[in-house]
Amino acid sequence: MSTRSDTLTEIENASGWRGSREVWLHAAKQAFLDSGLDAVKIQPLAASLNLSRASFYWFFKDRKALLDALLEDWQAKNTGAFVAACDAYAESIAEAMLNLIVVFHDEDLFEPQLDFAVRGWAHQSDEVMARVNQEDEVRLDAIKALFLRFGFDPGTADVRARAVYLVQIGYISMQVREDQAVRMSRVPGYVQTFCDCPPTEGELARFHARLKFTQMSADRC
Repeated sequence: MSTRSDTLTEIENASGWRGSREVWLHAAKQAFLDSGLDAVKIQPLAASLNLSRASFYWFFKDRKALLDALLEDWQAKNTGAFVAACDAYAESIAEAMLNLIVVFHDEDLFEPQLDFAVRGWAHQSDEVMARVNQEDEVRLDAIKALFLRFGFDPGTADVRARAVYLVQIGYISMQVREDQAVRMSRVPGYVQTFCDCPPTEGELARFHARLKFTQMSADRC
């Protein structure tokens, strides 16, 4: 008896390369970011990749499985970046906050457009809204733990964590666009506001180096 795998093998032997899970997922994410959830459909993705529709089923059971993978990718990358930054070594609360602020500035670590798109998706799906709320709590708990680590009492740590996080979510939700030099100039003030402790010159220098920022490079922009 011919199996589903046998049939797919015959099809792919005739049509050539079938891509990979990562290729399909990347195409789905790009379509999602460019055109919204309705653009994440198997046939249009296959056409954009110049692959057969049958290729998709080597890697995903159906469209829902692909959408679930998109959410897992968002969780792993964006929430993962928050948790890793909050857990990173720091000698002071100011340095710890700069570790977290790096995430807000480096789209290789955290994709704000992906966060924005997933939050829009949540308004169409109770299941996704529950997932977003869950990830928000994970991120808030990580930031709260950062403050607790440096001796803040639980109530204060909770409020400060919310101030840090809701400011960033506000940036994302409002689609704020700032000149890099202007945004960088505000960082010491944010650290002072969030922590009651300004960063030292050395801490700021290390922060700028991580983001490959210099005033000269900003002046050229």
